[in-house]
Amino acid sequence: VQLQASGGGLVQAGGSLTLSCVASVSIGSINVLRWYRQAPGKQRELVASISSGGNTYLDDSVKGRFTISRDNGKNTVYLQMNSLKPEDTAVYYCNALRDRRNYWGQGTLVTVSS
Repeated sequence: VQLQASGGGLVQAGGSLTLSCVASVSIGSINVLRWYRQAPGKQRELVASISSGGNTYLDDSVKGRFTISRDNGKNTVYLQMNSLKPEDTAVYYCNALRDRRNYWGQGTLVTVSS
């Protein structure tokens, strides 16, 4: 499984971005799709996930601001990010869990200026 993330960039605090992650296989065959992020000097952390059944999880730090969704027809998972804060600055990674194996995308940088 190959994952291609995109959509990062520089945005002012309060702004919005939408990240996309395209999979090389049908995402219907992927058990869970996740977005992680890693800020400078910090460990990678789980931000959001969506299961094949559509169940979603959002970390408390992003609840009410971020939304995760998937488009099976486009083999794509999205992370809609609103009301961005400087502390959201990080490299965001797409992750897929399929048949007990984890796959990672290359990451996309999100920078939120104050």
